Amino acid sequence: QLQLVESGGGLVQPGGSLRLSCVVSGFTLDYYAIGWFRQSPGKEREGVSCINASGGRPAYADPVKGRFTASRDFAKNTVYLQMNNLKPEDTGVYYCAATEGRTNFCYSGAVWRGSEYGYWGQGTQVTVSS
Repeated sequence: QLQLVESGGGLVQPGGSLRLSCVVSGFTLDYYAIGWFRQSPGKEREGVSCINASGGRPAYADPVKGRFTASRDFAKNTVYLQMNNLKPEDTGVYYCAATEGRTNFCYSGAVWRGSEYGYWGQGTQVTVSS
């Protein structure tokens, strides 16, 4: 059974940092691309980052480029999202999601399409406020 469990959310002041974790079970990271998405009240879910099953440079949505960094640890079967210089507009519930690896999926036009991901975690709340 494939499972994803996020953690690491919380309340942080603008300019602060958080590191989210996504622990996966039931599959290995080298066969699945992992995406991070977020959703705020009243807004549509939006993609944040994506790491291909084959690795390489992660993809980032424009609003987070230069501030967020995605990485993965095979030994711990965990994907991380390091978020720096957080802004109030980064507030939302953050989800990790998995899709069975297709070559360079994260560089494709489908990367931010939530329907492409078959497995989702329960989400972790991030609140950026002074």
